[in-house]
Amino acid sequence: MTSRTQPATPGEYTGEQGPPGQAPYHPSAAPAHNGHAPLDELNDTMRRIASNVERVIVGKPEVVRIALVTLLAEGHLLVEDVPGVGKTSLAKALARSIDCTVSRIQFTPDLLPSDVTGVSIYNRQSGEFEFRPGPVFANIVVGDEINRASPKTQSALLECMEEQQVTVDTTTYTLDDPFMVIATQNPIEMEGTYALPEAQRDRFTARVSIGYPDQQAELAMVDEHSGHNPLRELEPVSDAATVMRLIRQVRGVHMAPEVRRYAVDVVAATRQVPEIRLGASPRSTLQFVRAARAQAALSGRDFVVPDDLHAVAIPVLAHRLVLTTEAHAARRSATDVVRSVLHRVPVPQGGPALNGQTRR
Repeated sequence: MTSRTQPATPGEYTGEQGPPGQAPYHPSAAPAHNGHAPLDELNDTMRRIASNVERVIVGKPEVVRIALVTLLAEGHLLVEDVPGVGKTSLAKALARSIDCTVSRIQFTPDLLPSDVTGVSIYNRQSGEFEFRPGPVFANIVVGDEINRASPKTQSALLECMEEQQVTVDTTTYTLDDPFMVIATQNPIEMEGTYALPEAQRDRFTARVSIGYPDQQAELAMVDEHSGHNPLRELEPVSDAATVMRLIRQVRGVHMAPEVRRYAVDVVAATRQVPEIRLGASPRSTLQFVRAARAQAALSGRDFVVPDDLHAVAIPVLAHRLVLTTEAHAARRSATDVVRSVLHRVPVPQGGPALNGQTRR
């Protein structure tokens, strides 16, 4: 193992805004419990994790919300922004808040796939090959500056992220639950970087951009962080077993047929926009639905409403779209396209089924 990777050890760590009217999840917000399912533990645990993360990432509750949604949706998070805004700190803070195995990979141009997945080494005493697991064998894997690695090394994560397994020398090894990859990349500095291929980007459930803090948040950061590093003081507030129990609870969040149809219609609409060369994939439809269930659970409901889909649409769908040359020339962004799709696709009207009162 090279010095660029850190082995996993227990408990160690060596979106944009949705449509107007959608209230962001915040640690201090009390969930609206509707009596259908006991979501108290989920909301209490997520509030504690969010509070922990916000000790490090000041003034960005929306970014923290998407990170928690991705965790509960059994997905992977891509943090893309300019240097110095806290991309790696966000990943580290979330990882440290959960008492589980954590590893960090510093991606560089000379990193090899075996540095990520592991390698089989010949043991002279036993006369057999022994597998030495790589840093991907952890509950939370933080990939720093993922676009600095070559496409060959980036592809080592494809099987891990989609199938939660690693195949080395014809032998397949299953990764532990939960499993989450949090990767960072800098979209500005292109020298010595390799753009993520579409297959790799499509495996990330959501993409967030932290952005610069406002002046008040930056002043608070200077006051609180100038004399010490709050990241070093973070203690776990949950564990892997609890997170898996909450994930299973999110899987059972009810989604009415009308809402499921609406989710499919939104994704299908991205494939029919003239400004889009490549629309969202069927994989994105599944992750769109899982993220909406997680958003509903964070809001204290055990059923999904269209607002939950709106709240996660941009982080889940925008990074998967490939715009045409004409759209780039007109300075249209994928975010603009997703917003236009949300305004164009008819929203299902409210009713008993939509509010979780009738079950399929």
